[in-house]
Amino acid sequence: MRYLPIFLDLQTGPVLLLGAGELVRAKLRLLTAAGARIRWYATSGDHDVSGLDPADAERIQFAQGDPLTADLTGVVAIFCAGAGDIGVAMSVRAKSVGLPVNVMDDLEHSTFIFPAIVDRGEVVVAVGTGGASPVVARRVRERIEAMLPAGIGDLASFIARFRKSIHGRISEMALRRRFWERVVDGPIGALVLDGRKDEAEAALNDITDPFAFAQGSGEIQGHVTLVGAGPGDPDLLTIKALRALQDADVVFYDELVSSEILDRIRRDATRVPVGRRVGKPGIGQHAINRLMIEAAKSGQRAVRLKGGDPFVFGRGGEEIEALRKANVAYSVVPGITAGLGGAAQFEVPLTYRHEALRITFLTAHRAKDAEAVDWSTLTDTRMTVVVYMGMTAAPSVRSGLLAAGRSPQTPVGVFARVTRPDARAAVGTLENLPDLVEKIDGGPAILIIGDVVAHSAPWRHQNLNQIISKILEAAA
Repeated sequence: MRYLPIFLDLQTGPVLLLGAGELVRAKLRLLTAAGARIRWYATSGDHDVSGLDPADAERIQFAQGDPLTADLTGVVAIFCAGAGDIGVAMSVRAKSVGLPVNVMDDLEHSTFIFPAIVDRGEVVVAVGTGGASPVVARRVRERIEAMLPAGIGDLASFIARFRKSIHGRISEMALRRRFWERVVDGPIGALVLDGRKDEAEAALNDITDPFAFAQGSGEIQGHVTLVGAGPGDPDLLTIKALRALQDADVVFYDELVSSEILDRIRRDATRVPVGRRVGKPGIGQHAINRLMIEAAKSGQRAVRLKGGDPFVFGRGGEEIEALRKANVAYSVVPGITAGLGGAAQFEVPLTYRHEALRITFLTAHRAKDAEAVDWSTLTDTRMTVVVYMGMTAAPSVRSGLLAAGRSPQTPVGVFARVTRPDARAAVGTLENLPDLVEKIDGGPAILIIGDVVAHSAPWRHQNLNQIISKILEAAA
């Protein structure tokens, strides 16, 4: 390790900044974010601060004259960005008086370098490669950005507010550390990260015996998180979903959750399959509710992992109602529902100006479900209809729409295993819907019905293939 990572308090004195152009503007944004007071020597003579927050701009002094003869009394550090040869000369002067200096992209004339930074308020992470590869540092920073909760800085600030009072009540350092570990890793920390600071403060104030809490005695409150796993592609998991899977003690997952997503679960977490496919027995919703409640009441962090989104035909509403009745803490992490994932993958614009102004989502996994739908409300040609679990009921869906008056030439698409590597699509018209279902080689699948399907990639490719076939036939 050539460079020692340190955190420099730029509010203890002014910093000197030399340079011009976009490079120096980037440094201005970074330095003002750290609360620095800046003396800026614009080597081009243009002190342009447009785009900066006015409050930040007030901390910038537009310096004049020769920076090489400037008074350096009290200066904390010197930064050169886009300064050319004067930056090198300034580096020599800074070194002669023992001031830290950074000349952008010039390791030889710098005594410190800038890391890639993850800024979460009170929590700052710096990633460096010793100047060898800033791109690698940025990639590492992006990974950390993805995993760190947005509210981690709020959690640090929350702890800072109570740190002195708690330490006054717990004198032993090891016990103090254990106390804060339980706060950070438990329901109180989860409340802060979820933006529910008032509830977190109330829960912390309810700890009447910090010693017992630190030692782990007393009842431990668990938590249930309903997580939308999306339609299958693990890269479509939200950052919040990934964090929930990494924090979980036990995960109750549906049948349709892909193995790639299950691989994102913390390795030592317990995995419990609770889903079922159409026509096959499952453990039942009441049993799932009971398992979640039991896990939470035993102090575990449980995740109910559901394909798509918990509140789009996922029975998430029933589950949180059961959790509320059992007085179990819970939260919900939305996921990309299959209708949106499939539309994006196959370029189906669910709404389209002047053509499709409304969307209806419905489920019809059995023929009797389709027969119970009032199809007369779905005949507007400017409405896109998205049918979940509609493969088995496809003939009833077709019959219901045709009987209600929807044109048999209405474009439709059957999109199977959307966002996964083996995704398939079959497009055609409403009158041929059951035949299209036969072409996609198994589900799960969604049906999209409406003129917007004619804008999809499969529809364009199909028409192009038909045109090429006609040309080849004519040439023959």
